[in-house]
Amino acid sequence: MDKRIWISIGALKFSARLNDTRIAGLIREALPLTASFNLWGDEIYFPVPVEEKGMENPRTFVDPGDLGYWPDGHCFCIFYGPTPNSGPGEIKPASAVEVIGRVEDPGAFRKVKGPGKITIERD
Repeated sequence: MDKRIWISIGALKFSARLNDTRIAGLIREALPLTASFNLWGDEIYFPVPVEEKGMENPRTFVDPGDLGYWPDGHCFCIFYGPTPNSGPGEIKPASAVEVIGRVEDPGAFRKVKGPGKITIERD
């Protein structure tokens, strides 16, 4: 099964892949979806219809391009740079996230202005 997903914001379209984890699978099953997104520094986040509290591998720091599930807000997160919580040279989410995948070109998200609408679809 292909784990590729497509992320669309206005005319911008981004390719990403989901991991082979339980939470990533639950999110993949909820696709396609369209939601309103917000920006928090260089993070895009939006609610998804998945409500999981348990994480397999919670992370308090992430890498550029990581896709995360934030259980505190039931949100899908796209990390492409520092957040307001980050120190020099790090990306720190608001609280622990489960990394569920990666975008292929995280720097391209710098073109995104928000808030706005986002669509996530399976390949």
